[in-house]
Formats: sequence, C-alpha cells, structure tokens
Amino acid sequence: MQKRKNKHLIFNYSNSGLQFFLKFCYFSILAILLSCGSDTSKKGKIDETAPTETKETIVENTTTKTILIFGDSLTAGFGLEDTNDAFPALIQSKIDSLSLNYTVINSGVSGETTAGGKSRINWVLNQKIDVFVLELGANDGLRGVPLKETRGNLQAIIDAVRTKNLNTKIILAGMQLPPNMGQDYTSEFRTIFPELAEKNDLSLIPFLLKDVGGVPELNQADGIHPTVEGHKILANNVWDVLKNVVKE
Repeated sequence: MQKRKNKHLIFNYSNSGLQFFLKFCYFSILAILLSCGSDTSKKGKIDETAPTETKETIVENTTTKTILIFGDSLTAGFGLEDTNDAFPALIQSKIDSLSLNYTVINSGVSGETTAGGKSRINWVLNQKIDVFVLELGANDGLRGVPLKETRGNLQAIIDAVRTKNLNTKIILAGMQLPPNMGQDYTSEFRTIFPELAEKNDLSLIPFLLKDVGGVPELNQADGIHPTVEGHKILANNVWDVLKNVVKE
C-alpha cells in the first residue's frame, strides 16, 4: 500500500514538473518575441516592399527582346558535344558581353528542309520575336529539291513572319552548294537568297559557311557540319549582319 502511494506521489510530482517546464518555455518564448519586436517590425517593412520589387522585375523581363534563329542542323549544332558551342549560343555570348537586351533562341532542327520549316513556322510564331534569322535551304539543295519549291517555301516562311508581326526584322542566311550538284542547279540555288532578300527588303548574310565550307579542319568527319572552331566562324559571319540590326 505504501509503495502504491509513493508511486502516486511520484506521478503527481512529474506532472507538476512538466507543467512548470511548459510554463517556463511559454514565458521564455514570449519574452524573446517581445524583445525582438523592433526586428519583427523591420521585417514587416521589408515584406511590404517585396511585391513592388517583384513587379519591377517582371516589367524588366518583358522588355527583353528576342532573336530567333530558325534553321536546320547547322543552327542546331549537329555533332557537337555541347550545343553551347553552336553559333546561336556564341552569338548570345557576344550580346551579353555588350550588355544588349536580347535573348537568342535556337530553333534549329537537324535534317530540316524548307518544307519542314514551312509546316512548323506558325507554331514557332506563337512567341514574340523581334529578330528572325532564317537559315534553311541547304538540305533542299543536297536532296535535289526543285528550286522553285525551295524558293516558294522560303517566301511562305517570310510571309508568315510578316503577317504575324510586321515589325519583326528578318535576316536571311545565304547558302551555297558543292559543285557536284551540277553547275546549273548550284548557280541558280545560290541566287535564291540574294533575290529573296532584295524582293522582301531583308538583311542578308551572303554565305553562312563562308571560310568554313570545304575546309576539312573546320568540319566534322562528314565534311558538312562545322566543328567547334567552325561554329566560331559561323557566329562571326552572322554577327557581321546581326550587329547592325540589334544596335539600331
């Protein structure tokens, strides 16, 4: 009987100790909060300004202009280990170094023809584009696509861009073919790009692969797609024309 009484006393003592401990914690926390009242009010002021800062950031982001490079495997960086070595990414680096407010979008699809570009252009135009670089046609030439069809597809892409936004600046990348495609075909193919540029009042990159095409050490084993060093030259070829457009 005595043992049970002792246990009951111990249980009551434990409950009392627990209640005391909880009260002590409660008052300690309350005291800490009261002592930090001035800091809490400062945090409240900082929080009040946060929405304004967020709005300003959003506004700044919406002012960023877009350069979209619409092309084939040359744009996509086919065969490179890192697409950051492809010429669109190199152009972005140039733009960033000059603190110009542009974002470059790589819209290259390996194997793309002008017909393929024509079929996907409306989807691409769902986004706002300030500068549109059109780099298509090489695969048409290598496959012997009728030149009238290539010309018509490129014109349709140009028309689609203009219809979507008349203020979008368009740059056309010129292309040439190796002589094994036949003299008549290669000659007429080469004239497609300057003629379209003149007809539509576009900026023209005379030959995208200038100083790269036909140079073994600047191309991969297939002899068609540029190496990392080759893409650096492509970036310069594009930038020679693009810089005048983005700095206007």
